[in-house]
Amino acid sequence: MSDTPALLDRACDAMLELAGEKPWKDMSLREIAQKADISLADLFDLAHGKNALLEHLSARLDRAALATAATPSEDVHDRLFDAAMARVEVMEPHRVALLAIYGGGLLPILPHLPRTARAILEGAGVDATPPRLAAMTAVWARIAQVWAADSGALNRTMAEIDKRLKQMRNRLERVGAGF
Repeated sequence: MSDTPALLDRACDAMLELAGEKPWKDMSLREIAQKADISLADLFDLAHGKNALLEHLSARLDRAALATAATPSEDVHDRLFDAAMARVEVMEPHRVALLAIYGGGLLPILPHLPRTARAILEGAGVDATPPRLAAMTAVWARIAQVWAADSGALNRTMAEIDKRLKQMRNRLERVGAGF
């Protein structure tokens, strides 16, 4: 299938739409295929389940954030802040659906946290060494939790990003893995 990304995008859009209508746990791949007007066989070829669609959606959001997160700042903290905020901003239009998928917890997105953490680091021009990646994954998990509970102007989310990035920098410097 030469239009694999387009079909997966359609399926993800359908999944987001369905997430506003019914609980994530009750949503089936068959329903997503129907909503996306894709045969179940074709969708199953591309994504064996909802988690595979979440992986594609996460990659799509990472790509969109990387396309907008171009900060010329010399300060690493500022670049990381901008990259993390870019990821939050691309999630924001899908807030209701994403929160329905999260269902009050991060379990559905846990497997995708390291990929997003890597995208944030690389988008900020920071090498994603194993210690940095582990630290950024933990930071991103906390940011996602705060974002889920935040509403309005995202002030709590921005404050959390700032706080966690400062903590991460200090802790990485203590173990010789700073930037």
